Amino acid sequence: MLEVTGLRVAYGGIQAVRGISFHVNDGEMVALIGANGAGKTSTLKALSRLLNAAGGSVRYGGREISALAPHQLISQGIALVPEGRGVFPRMSIVENLLMGAYIRDDKAAIAADQHHVFSLFPRLAERAQQLAGTLSGGEQQMLAIGRALMSRPKLLLLDEPSMGLAPLMVQKIFEVIRTVADEGMTVLLVEQNAKLALEVSRRAYVMESGEITLTDDSAKLLENPRVREAYLGE
Repeated sequence: MLEVTGLRVAYGGIQAVRGISFHVNDGEMVALIGANGAGKTSTLKALSRLLNAAGGSVRYGGREISALAPHQLISQGIALVPEGRGVFPRMSIVENLLMGAYIRDDKAAIAADQHHVFSLFPRLAERAQQLAGTLSGGEQQMLAIGRALMSRPKLLLLDEPSMGLAPLMVQKIFEVIRTVADEGMTVLLVEQNAKLALEVSRRAYVMESGEITLTDDSAKLLENPRVREAYLGE
C-alpha cells in the first residue's frame, strides 16, 4: 500500500531523514521505532505532506503522492493522528469527530462510524458534548484517533500515541489500536515506546540519526540483543 524510497527531510542545513526506504503492505501494522530525535516524526510529516521532502519517492497504492497537498491525502484514504493530538479545544467531542468526516456527505454512514468510535472509546461517549480542551491527555488521544477514523482511512498514520500518558491509559489506547488493525486497517505506527510498538506490530524498522539501521519481524526484534539493550532497557 505504501512504498517509500530514498526519502530525505531537511531543516535548513540539517538532514533529519537521510534517504530512508521502507514499505507497508495492505492490511499490515508496521512500526517505526527509535529514540527521540531519530527522525520518526519528520518521516510521518513528510508522508502526510506537512513537510516538503528534500528528495525521494512516496507511492501510495502504486501512485506517486509526493506532490499532493495535505488535504488531498484525506480523500485518497490517508489519515494522520499527529504527535500532540491536535484536537480542536473549543469544540465538543462530537464536533471534533464530525470534523474528521468533513469530506464525507453520507450522513447515515457518518452516524454509524461515530457510534463505532464511541464503542471503541466509551469514555468519549460519556462526555460527548464536553469541550475537547477540558479532556485529559488520554481522552484527547482517544479523540484524535477517533477523529482520524471518521474519515474512513485506508492507511492510518499514528505519531507517538503513548506520549505523556499514564500506563493504564496507554494500555487502553493500544488495545484499540490493535482492534483497529484486527479489523483490517493498515497502520504505520511511530512510537518511542519500542516494547509496546513491537508487541502490537507485525514488522518494524529501527531508525537512528535519520537512517533505518535495522528491520525484521517485530517478534524477532523483541529478541534481538541490540534492540533489547538500546530500546528495552535490558
